[in-house]
Amino acid sequence: MNLSRRGFFKAAGAAFATSMAFELSSKSETLAVEPSADWKLVNTEEYTNICCYCSGGCGVICSTRDGELVNIEGDPDHPINEGGLCPKGATMFQLRNVVDPETREIIKNTNRKTRPMVRRPGASEWEDITWDDAVAEIAQWVKKTRDETFETMHDGITVNRCHGIASLGGSQQNSEEEYLINKMMRSLGVIAIDNQARV
Repeated sequence: MNLSRRGFFKAAGAAFATSMAFELSSKSETLAVEPSADWKLVNTEEYTNICCYCSGGCGVICSTRDGELVNIEGDPDHPINEGGLCPKGATMFQLRNVVDPETREIIKNTNRKTRPMVRRPGASEWEDITWDDAVAEIAQWVKKTRDETFETMHDGITVNRCHGIASLGGSQQNSEEEYLINKMMRSLGVIAIDNQARV
């Protein structure tokens, strides 16, 4: 078959015109069907965040409406996970909200604790306390434990260490936070310092 340049352009133009005519004349369900309800993420504000579970640092997009969290999904622009989430990260929404099995509506997670609690020695029940009381009690216990277990000399060598306290950091802290935690633990003389992200 001998096809000139002009003939090729005529044939290509005719094929393009025919395919466009077919596409424009056929029905499209996408254009014809209107949604029966609003989209899930209509009128929401989106914020980027980091998953709180492991040291992977996966990016997530948190969608809120009127100050309420309505959706969490993987961030496709994040260089680590590129929009994907593991099973734990994908269910992170349930830390705050759950779906009511009877009404199928999103409600606050009733098992989520929002204030500090303490169980006193000998007691069988937990009691709510204020944040100020929690910080004060933690400080008292840290000081008491450090005073009782601080060791200055061992076999004639100055050691200045505390065996009664250990520190286990969480992977959701960033490097700067972990640096400050490490400095604080070292200032107390703590030598048992580890991080969950290393495990």
